[in-house]
Amino acid sequence: MALLRRDSLVTGQLLRLVLLHTAWEVGSGQVRYSLPEESKHGTFVGRLAQDLGLEVSELVSRVFRMVSKGRGDYFEVNFQSGVLFVNSPVDREEVCGQSPLCAIDLEVIVDKPLRIFHVEVEIQDINDNAPVFPVSKENLFILESRFSDSRFPLEGASDADIGTNSLLTYTLSPSEHFTVDMRTNDEKSKSLVLVLSKPLDREETPEHSLLLTATDRGKPELTGTVQLEITVLDVNDNAPVFNQSLYKVQLPENAPNGSLVIKLNATDLDEGINKDIIYSVRSVTPLSESSMFSIDSNSGELSLNGKLDFEDTSLHDIQIEATDKNPHPLAGHCNVLVEVLDVNDNAPELAVTSLSLPVPEDAPPGTVVALISVSDRDSGDNGKVTCSIPPDLPFQLVSTFKNYHSLVLAEAVDRERVSEYKILVTARDEGAPSLSASSSILVPIADVNDNAPAFPQPVYTVFVKENNRPGAHLLSVSASDPDVRENAFVSYSVVERSVGEQQPVSSYISVHSESGHIYGLQPFDYEELQVLQFQVSARDAGFPSLCGNVTVQLFVLDENDNAPAVSPPGSGRGSPGPELVPLSAGAGHVVGKVRAVDADSGYNAWLRYEVQEAGAAGPFRVGVYSGEISTTRALEEADGPSQRLVILVKDHGEPALSATATVSLSLVESPQAVKWDSRQRVGSEGPLVDMNVSLTIAICSLSGLF
Repeated sequence: MALLRRDSLVTGQLLRLVLLHTAWEVGSGQVRYSLPEESKHGTFVGRLAQDLGLEVSELVSRVFRMVSKGRGDYFEVNFQSGVLFVNSPVDREEVCGQSPLCAIDLEVIVDKPLRIFHVEVEIQDINDNAPVFPVSKENLFILESRFSDSRFPLEGASDADIGTNSLLTYTLSPSEHFTVDMRTNDEKSKSLVLVLSKPLDREETPEHSLLLTATDRGKPELTGTVQLEITVLDVNDNAPVFNQSLYKVQLPENAPNGSLVIKLNATDLDEGINKDIIYSVRSVTPLSESSMFSIDSNSGELSLNGKLDFEDTSLHDIQIEATDKNPHPLAGHCNVLVEVLDVNDNAPELAVTSLSLPVPEDAPPGTVVALISVSDRDSGDNGKVTCSIPPDLPFQLVSTFKNYHSLVLAEAVDRERVSEYKILVTARDEGAPSLSASSSILVPIADVNDNAPAFPQPVYTVFVKENNRPGAHLLSVSASDPDVRENAFVSYSVVERSVGEQQPVSSYISVHSESGHIYGLQPFDYEELQVLQFQVSARDAGFPSLCGNVTVQLFVLDENDNAPAVSPPGSGRGSPGPELVPLSAGAGHVVGKVRAVDADSGYNAWLRYEVQEAGAAGPFRVGVYSGEISTTRALEEADGPSQRLVILVKDHGEPALSATATVSLSLVESPQAVKWDSRQRVGSEGPLVDMNVSLTIAICSLSGLF
């Protein structure tokens, strides 16, 4: 009963550990599958969409994609079922070599929202490689004087598989003189030896031909063979002997070519040529490194003959043979175990596996821009990598899983301030000295319509002479938009409103939609309109479109297009007819007034009066600016009964316009006949005189303004 309780307790603890491990895997976003190597195309691996918690119907809309890091496209996903299947067979030995754990890392990315899942597919070894000997036939020379239990090293077979599939057992074809044995020097070095089980007799059997078979422990078992050709030699009964059977040496992987590994020494108790020793390298494990080491045949100095690489091979097992110079030499053997020490000779490798570019300038913080993976072939601190980007950038690196990082937006960006960012991503290991690698990521910022067109000034002022030509260019306005493409394409229009008697402003002017040129549609008349104020709108082509307005003040300048208008003579008295002048009038007597007005303004409306024919004026003159007709002297009968004056009225425009008024004067003797009332005349002349005075003041003020 106690045993049952203990078993149930252990079972419960194991179940809790399994549930805890499963919960951790789900939380970390990683799914693991296992698959035998060499599985055919279409082999089912796992229900990936279901295991990741994704709906199969959303795989296409969420832009499902899968990235394999440097391993080739061995797997694909069926978008109809969400099943992960084999795309091409995986050769475990080609992908992972002798590594005990072989896994292919996949990265699954979906959008809306963006999520990253990490999938690991473990490739299980199958027994698809038979043991292989380095040669098909090996020649051995053994003295007949060797004692029973003498041992002769053999080159063993190698198996590219791992685990039990690579564990080898050796069998020898039936022989009464020989057996094979596997000798273990320590936990890292094993030697295959041929054991002499019964003394040899050269005279009886000078040669032995045996078949050595290596069998692995896979299912089914695979085998490899080598032919052993043994020649029995006559007596040279002492073989060279090393001080020890196994030597251990440590070398840094950056040791220069030609470096001394170790100096070996073997001794032979014989004399003469049987005592002289020649050293040689018999074998190197792994076989691919057989030329990596060389030994001086006379001194026994073992030297490096190439470049070590810890990442390729961390341990070299070298078998050294010492033979004497007898025509039938004897040999002694030892093993040199060279352990390669890692140095920081591999810079980190950095790869950008996915980019989401360009980045809209209204993208929120946290938007994933790129996925970055880093790795380092070194080990220990030399293989630990940190990833960084320069400060003062609106981006940051977020570690997602193992050596994977996401480049995300840390704060809002503005394309009009910075249109693109060149981000230098640096990966640095923790070795001494540390090594680094970098990669530049160009992140362009996509424009959104966040800027309205703006004019350089709030108000445009333009002066236009009246009577302008219809269609004439008046002025140009220009607005700028810091956005790009259609968001910066500006079109112009007039903001409609009524002018005067409900006339739309568009009946006076028009704006070219592309250039911003403003044209007059009809001649302006200063006498009707002195100031036209309107607004021009600039609108971009973005969506939604934005606009900005500017005010345009158009001042109409007067031109001299109106001639003076003269009132009919005698209108001052209320009835037309000649002016009656008493003969008794003295010098300076006002006899009448010419009245004229000009619809223009300024200089164009400032009038000047003069007698058209000065010689015909007689005793009369006209006031230059008042238009009053007065006597220049006392009248006489010789001046005749009547006078006829032609008064020329001119404005000060350029060119000047004029009009004439004919005034008839009748000279009478009786003052009572003169019906001209000076008070009435003064009263009637006052407004015109005041108007001229006011006009003169206005002209002076306008001149000072200009």
